[in-house]
Amino acid sequence: MSNELSGMRVAVLATDGVEQVELERPWQTLEEAGAEPELVSLQRGKITAYQHIDKGDPKQVDTTVADADPDGYAALVLPGGVINGDFVRADADAVAFVKAFFDAGKPVAAICHAPWVLVEADVVRGRRMTSWPSLQTDLRNAGATWVDEEVVVDGVLVTSRKPDDLDAFGAAILEVFAKAEEDADADADEEG
Repeated sequence: MSNELSGMRVAVLATDGVEQVELERPWQTLEEAGAEPELVSLQRGKITAYQHIDKGDPKQVDTTVADADPDGYAALVLPGGVINGDFVRADADAVAFVKAFFDAGKPVAAICHAPWVLVEADVVRGRRMTSWPSLQTDLRNAGATWVDEEVVVDGVLVTSRKPDDLDAFGAAILEVFAKAEEDADADADEEG
């Protein structure tokens, strides 16, 4: 894979209960493209990933969401997991952090149960999205158009349903994040 995202700092927001493969695969995709992912969480130390309902591997946290500055990142990835999605959406700092990416027009990618956080941040109204099927009513009630597709791109928002969709999710992340980086570089050149 090329270095199309070389040097791009990407926040990956997760906590205990994150679906391990939905954290690891996008992380690997980002690293292989030259990006610099950082694990942002609700607390310091380590979080415990899960493999569906079974405990998985511990993951070292790089910074807490309370200490993280959204302006320091070019993009955001929200991995899924039922527990993870529920805990993250219940944290006011995490919700504000996510909303800041939308307010700044930065790319965001969310898979599985992560769109719960987007509902809480009130950023789904008028958007076309997908998620784990059990979230479709929540997303529709929050004003999104929910579709059952492996990956959906709506502007700079990428959503996906489940681990089986990770190849398509990763490809869409690379495409959307690279385009956003090109646009940001072009804007900087015009201003400079």
